[in-house]
Amino acid sequence: MRVQQLILKNRADIDAALAPLAAMAPDLVLVFGACAYFATPGLSAALRRQLPGAVIAGCSTAGEIAGKRVYDDSCVITAIGFAHTTVAIADAIICDMADSHEAGQRLAQALPQDGLAAVFMLGTGVAINGSALIAGLQAHLPPGVTISGGLAADGGAFRQTWTLGPRGAADNTIVAVGLYGEHIRLGYGSHAGWEAFGPARKVTRCVGNVLYGLDGARALDIYKLYLGDHARDLPGSGLLFPFEMLSAAHEKSNVFRTIIAVDEEQGSLTLAGDILADGYLKLMHSSTNRLIDGAEMAARGVQAHADTLGDQLALLVSCVGRKLVMGDRVEEEVEAVAEVLGSGATCIAGFYSNGEIGITQPHGACQLHNQSMTVTVLSET
Repeated sequence: MRVQQLILKNRADIDAALAPLAAMAPDLVLVFGACAYFATPGLSAALRRQLPGAVIAGCSTAGEIAGKRVYDDSCVITAIGFAHTTVAIADAIICDMADSHEAGQRLAQALPQDGLAAVFMLGTGVAINGSALIAGLQAHLPPGVTISGGLAADGGAFRQTWTLGPRGAADNTIVAVGLYGEHIRLGYGSHAGWEAFGPARKVTRCVGNVLYGLDGARALDIYKLYLGDHARDLPGSGLLFPFEMLSAAHEKSNVFRTIIAVDEEQGSLTLAGDILADGYLKLMHSSTNRLIDGAEMAARGVQAHADTLGDQLALLVSCVGRKLVMGDRVEEEVEAVAEVLGSGATCIAGFYSNGEIGITQPHGACQLHNQSMTVTVLSET
């Protein structure tokens, strides 16, 4: 497997910048960049001109990851050439949040399934139920096919995000890259690093990913009580205070949910994925050091169950909320992952997202994660 990477700092003369990637004739090109790169057709058109034989997929971000660095307002383009693995791409339009499950089904049905080993999915980051999307996709894939990826971001604004696929750049499209054959090897890891404060609150009313009631009171009122002065900055400040989902028996799930919208009139919170209707929610917070430790644990999870040989590509999807907490120290979580993976990870690429998609154990089910560092390592045998 061959990997080459390019970091664009401006949108001038993209064709010339792409020339080194075109020379390697890649099979797959992954593009993670600021919204400005997708809002006009220049980047998409240049990629198609310079890399006509490649499958091209990408999304907008809240920060771009390349090597051990985190960038803002850039575009990281990673080209991969496989020795044995074949690649296909599919996309589907998502009409609104209620269409998430069906959109996942349509996406799976559009992807060739013979020989499919793994899927890397990129979804819109607003007006979407990420867990319903994954459930719809997973239900129509062959058994044993793993899914990883993330939801696009727009710098934490939660207004308009972009994906890049066969239709070019769009703000209403989900994209799936299929990896095929017996030679692809993948390793996965995901970890958070948040800690709870306050009591567990009983979910007393929810519909899908919209939370209306906690302990019999309006969910938004309870949430604001904990946030104090931070409540003035909702929904953006919700990135700093996610929920952890607990079962009806108060068992930890290690699955977190980020607030993506609030409804003052109804007193509701819209979360990035479904809520356990008979469960409990606990408010979480964190520190930079704990989040860095969580990123290291995610990388160690990859090592624990990845059958990887030869060159590797590590795809990192981390949450915009983590980036806000860490501030100027955000690169330390990427450095922690790189140190654990070692020299075998010849290239690191990724982005800060509105939701992370991955599994937390070998052969486990794919889940939507929020506030996590999720790592996918690709290699061939």
